[in-house]
Amino acid sequence: MQVYEKVLEYIDTHHLEQKSVADAAGIPNVTFNAILTGKRKMYVEDLKAICFALNVKADVFMELESNDPETA
Repeated sequence: MQVYEKVLEYIDTHHLEQKSVADAAGIPNVTFNAILTGKRKMYVEDLKAICFALNVKADVFMELESNDPETA
């Protein structure tokens, strides 16, 4: 699952309005919609703003793998 799909799923699961999240993130609604539908690339700055708006850490939407062989 792509990061934008996870963000969309989070918004839907928490019954949030996309426009409200877009406004809180400072991203134009048209751009935000394009990001969530995969029509526009999500940049790091976008993800940072979205996470700030949702008050969550980026790892909620990203699968981070450890390079530590003891935790793998």
